[in-house]
Amino acid sequence: MTSILSNNYFVHFSNSGYLKFEEFLEDFKPSKCFILVDENTRNYCYDNFVTKLSKQYPFEIIEIPSGESFKNLETCNFLWKKLTDLGADRKSLLVNLGGGVITDMGGFTASTFKRGIPFINIPTTLLSMVDASVGGKTGVDLGVLKNQIGLFSNPEMVLIDSNYLETLSPRELLSGLAEIIKYGLTYDIQLWNEIKTFKSLTVSNITPLIYISIAIKNEVVSEDPKENGLRKILNFGHTLGHAIESYFLESKDKVTLTHGEAIAVGMVMELYLSHIKFNFPLNLVEEVKNKIQDLFGKVEISSTDFNAIIDLLIHDKKNINGNVNFVLLNSFENCELNCTVENSFLIDAFNYYII
Repeated sequence: MTSILSNNYFVHFSNSGYLKFEEFLEDFKPSKCFILVDENTRNYCYDNFVTKLSKQYPFEIIEIPSGESFKNLETCNFLWKKLTDLGADRKSLLVNLGGGVITDMGGFTASTFKRGIPFINIPTTLLSMVDASVGGKTGVDLGVLKNQIGLFSNPEMVLIDSNYLETLSPRELLSGLAEIIKYGLTYDIQLWNEIKTFKSLTVSNITPLIYISIAIKNEVVSEDPKENGLRKILNFGHTLGHAIESYFLESKDKVTLTHGEAIAVGMVMELYLSHIKFNFPLNLVEEVKNKIQDLFGKVEISSTDFNAIIDLLIHDKKNINGNVNFVLLNSFENCELNCTVENSFLIDAFNYYII
């Protein structure tokens, strides 16, 4: 696959990506090279990574616990201290080998350590490949509030190897599909048409869509790096989705959702809001709802949960002057930005999802 040029860095693919990685090491000559992993990527991905290289390198492994609950400043503080203890300087390199938590937090840690050291992202989940590989967003959560602390900072390069997807559970693989569906509904309906044919999700049927998804996100981000206009379409499904994800994360009697599961719910609900506000065809809302629930199952949301989830919307990063802003659709590939929605319509959307 041809490398994709993003904002001042390349996304490289498969075996050529490892060659580019080694070329970077030879050219940059880092004083030290640290590999950030969690216990899963340490056990299932690290050995695959080093065996793809032509020779051994003196990597220092830094391991943190896996999971969204560790994506916080406390973990960053551990990482900053660890880098300090291991003698990292401004010529050091941090390689983030993992999913979205690792690449988001690793990028943030590197970008703030000694006012910034270079980092490389090697995403190992479908979600991080199609979502976090381009765009330059780094950050951590503030309590249960998603990505409240962060900054825009680009890696030196990104290496995409779909072989890492073989290490994922079916649930984690499915989580990344939600972002691909988002690209299809908002930007390239052919992606959605392809996904509609899936009887099940496998690495083989999803791999061809990875390159297309990254190329789409790169087109959007290259035109609007700081999310002033077009890039906002990438938030479709995320306003409600993030609130649902946060609510399930903090609720003691709820099973924590994956990011993709929450975004899938958010997309169904925001499509229904699109029907209410902009006459998006109800039969197409039904089509998307049925396929998403066929693939993801149905999340159990009670009417007693509605108001608590709505209360979390006030913390969404897209809000301006206290207004909660949604991305809604007039039709497939035709988005309306900065839409405000009455609470009564939000309740209607919840009720639509749960029936």
